Amino acid sequence: METSLSVIATIMVGVLIWWPLQNLVLAVFAWRSPQRPRSVRRTPDPVPFWIVIPALNEERVIANTVRNALATGTRYTPVRVVVVDDASDDATPRILAGIRDPRLHVLRRELPMARQGKGEGLNTAYRYILEIARREGTIEQTIVGIVDGDGRCSEGMLDEIAELMAEKSVGAVQCRVRIHNRHKTLALLQDLEFGAIADSAQSLRDLVGSVGLGGNGQFTRLSVLARFHPGPWSACLVEDLELGLRLHLAGIRVRYTKSAWVTQQGLTDVKRLLRQRTRWAQGNLQCFRHLRRLTTSRFVSGVGLTDFLIYLLSPWLTVPMSLLLVGLVAASAVALATGSTLGGLVATVDTLPTSAAMLVGLAMLPSLLWGLVYWVRLRDENIFRCLFAGLLYPGFLALGIIATWRALFRLLSGRNGWAKTERLAEDGQAAPPMPAPVSVPLPLPRPAAPPATVDPSVTQPIPSEVLAAAERTRPVPHPLAEAEPTQRLERV
Repeated sequence: METSLSVIATIMVGVLIWWPLQNLVLAVFAWRSPQRPRSVRRTPDPVPFWIVIPALNEERVIANTVRNALATGTRYTPVRVVVVDDASDDATPRILAGIRDPRLHVLRRELPMARQGKGEGLNTAYRYILEIARREGTIEQTIVGIVDGDGRCSEGMLDEIAELMAEKSVGAVQCRVRIHNRHKTLALLQDLEFGAIADSAQSLRDLVGSVGLGGNGQFTRLSVLARFHPGPWSACLVEDLELGLRLHLAGIRVRYTKSAWVTQQGLTDVKRLLRQRTRWAQGNLQCFRHLRRLTTSRFVSGVGLTDFLIYLLSPWLTVPMSLLLVGLVAASAVALATGSTLGGLVATVDTLPTSAAMLVGLAMLPSLLWGLVYWVRLRDENIFRCLFAGLLYPGFLALGIIATWRALFRLLSGRNGWAKTERLAEDGQAAPPMPAPVSVPLPLPRPAAPPATVDPSVTQPIPSEVLAAAERTRPVPHPLAEAEPTQRLERV
């Protein structure tokens, strides 16, 4: 019995030491900027970009997102946008029909084929883009980016991506992710997580060759996606992370940039956040199946493999470690009531306050450190809010533990379906329900003919409140714009 307790005590001490040390080392990389290619020059030829926006009932955000994506194009990085409308039954189709730009393409998926997961929607867009690029002869030059329905791209982002991809060994780039409604406390914690902690982790991974792809702000060469034809994205609940793993296994280099970023909405409701994190945790559990191939891959370095092991094993270790922690708390309560140290597992009554203070300190110091890093590196929030976020971050991590437990039960019960998280209105508040959308008939494409255009009779003006905050589209014509209709709409 004493031996078992000693082993448990040793494990807990190791975890308590590892936690602050890991965060201290990781925080150093907040100051590292991923290296740009030095010996590679960009050609003067334009680099064609496609930005894919998966959309399912995005009436509250889609207009701003599309206009922002269209505005990212420049003379050297011409952009076209394809929105995959996954059988939206709100005002999304009507809003899209009102955006008149020759670079906007809308793909409408219909039930029962629609709503089969984000991966299937992205695969539909990929095959559409591939066919156009094949006709134009631009498969090797084309880059495909993913921006979520609530995403906003930073200025000059495509130039940054094109510069990194001037190095032919680079097949994909992941941009930094921020939260744009961080005036809310819960959203602020998510911005701390993405803008500081995940950013530092990705900067380290850029060095060791294990950068992960996210669902927002990922850019991949079309020729790389074509290696996984006909479906680069899987049905995994974290199809973005899994695509990144598949790229690493294929020996394709993935880079990270912190000087180009995408902002997105943070969830401001604990219930919705817990549902989102449960989905992410379940997807991470699903990705465990790639572990064996990673350990035997000749393309994965030893340090990179260590990183893969940590984030693929962590969800599986969360459950036993949380049980161990609960057991330790229960043992401390028993020891306090009986005066026993349980074989040295817990502190004596006399030293319990000091031990408790040390444990709280070890748990809180890393979070306060990240609050300080967040303030120093980003400088867009005052120091008091940053430190406040740091103080609350351990509670935010506790939500992650609960989400992992839920994810494990879902996985073991074979439940893989998911309801989409509702968007917020652009001011950060939940918008009131909109009236029932007008039925918009969609033209069927004619066989062996160019895609059908939008029927002008169904184009309706966009409500002024929807476009009030929309950014104006810069007049950056695509080289093929004159040969294209005002907007393409396909029914798939």
